[in-house]
Amino acid sequence: MQEAKVEPGVLRLAELTSYQEGSIVSRQIISRKTGTVTLFAFDKGQELSEHTAPYDAMVYVLDGEAHIRIAGRPFVLQPGDMIIMPANQAHAVKAEKLFKMLLIMIRSQE
Repeated sequence: MQEAKVEPGVLRLAELTSYQEGSIVSRQIISRKTGTVTLFAFDKGQELSEHTAPYDAMVYVLDGEAHIRIAGRPFVLQPGDMIIMPANQAHAVKAEKLFKMLLIMIRSQE
């Protein structure tokens, strides 16, 4: 399978996806064997339940307020905040309020 070609250009990330009532909306920006970049918009009350992944992931909050739990430790992120979710550590994401985030997952292993 051939990977999609990426064209240069300026993107306004917060405008690439919209909030949808009762839903989590996602839009993949880049998808490669070594990792992905995905934009998410969470409606209030939506969540990704606790899970683990075998690779590191970075969350960057674009809008609103994200409630993230990593290895049982709670974090509240505001626009402009970033957090690393280390590989193999349980994590969950919840929207107490509307929020948008960019998720960057690195799949390569050292």
